[in-house]
Amino acid sequence: MKRILFVCLGNICRSPLAEGLFNHHLTRSGTEWTATADSAGTSGWHDGEPPHEGSMKAANKLGVSLAGQVSRQLTRADFAEFDVILGMDRSNVENLRRLEAENPDAKAQIGLFLDYAGLGMKDVPDPWGHGEAAYDAVAQMIGRATPAIAERLLR
Repeated sequence: MKRILFVCLGNICRSPLAEGLFNHHLTRSGTEWTATADSAGTSGWHDGEPPHEGSMKAANKLGVSLAGQVSRQLTRADFAEFDVILGMDRSNVENLRRLEAENPDAKAQIGLFLDYAGLGMKDVPDPWGHGEAAYDAVAQMIGRATPAIAERLLR
């Protein structure tokens, strides 16, 4: 089984959406036995908190529940436990590469979320503080990229 980790700054907005939408896609497509997703933040500012209300509402509009998710900070062990780690923006990827260099057990392939989906070197914008429409737009963006990421991961 392939393991993928989605990473943003605080693990309450974008990466929980990616985790929920990815796992939902696998279940809907009958491929849940092939991969699993988790999420983390490069910071520990929100450790133990549920996803942001805006992310939960946006996911619910797409028929996906983020219930049970809890924010956590990226750990050193994640680089050895996951096959792929995707940052939601280029700043996240820079932080991931820096942390990877400090970890001799790292095996995970690191990439940018939308680039891994074949959509180019574009960031998933952080909706924090931008209202409900921003969360909906980010959820739609992540939802469109998810099938391509699943297909690439499962090749």
